[in-house]
Amino acid sequence: MLAMESASAVNSYSSASTTTTSTSDNHHHYPLLEPAPPSPPPPALSRYESQKRRDWNTFGQYLKNHRPPLTLSRCSGAHILEFLRYLDQFGKTKVHTSCCPFFGHPQPPAPCPCPLRQAWGSLDALIGRLRAAFEENGGHPETNPFGTRAVRLYLREVRDSQAKARGIAYEKKRKKSAMAPLKKHQRHAPDEPMPLTDHSAS
Repeated sequence: MLAMESASAVNSYSSASTTTTSTSDNHHHYPLLEPAPPSPPPPALSRYESQKRRDWNTFGQYLKNHRPPLTLSRCSGAHILEFLRYLDQFGKTKVHTSCCPFFGHPQPPAPCPCPLRQAWGSLDALIGRLRAAFEENGGHPETNPFGTRAVRLYLREVRDSQAKARGIAYEKKRKKSAMAPLKKHQRHAPDEPMPLTDHSAS
């Protein structure tokens, strides 16, 4: 009786071992899953897009620190002018006052205590980027505070006052006479305002 139980136990063990081995062997026959290829990195932003994102973040931080608190939906042209004047403290362009002996001098021969301001060209480009960013972030063109008449007038005043203070003429390129012969290989760029030179060292 004991011998029969021992033999049965041995057979059960052998059967279990065979099953385990067979299962183990079958496991090794499964195909290995290859890892998914990494997703391609997002395309690098252009210099313009990167600058536009930084400008938008800067303006958002300005709204957050505004007293009283200000939300984008309540932002008006007056708040944009306030923001532009705030940026003047970080300007690097010397703008001579009317009482300065170098007023109207494009290249002053000596330093003076006149304040540094944001150059008109920098402000104009900044407003263009923020105007685009406002609409890209869900704003409506008709309520865009960066495109208000007050902002346009302010930029024009800054342009004219800086040009006068620094002795820089601001005028459009003159169109060539239509009677002048044109060579076939010549291409003329559209008329553009002449950029103001940044005399930050003056």
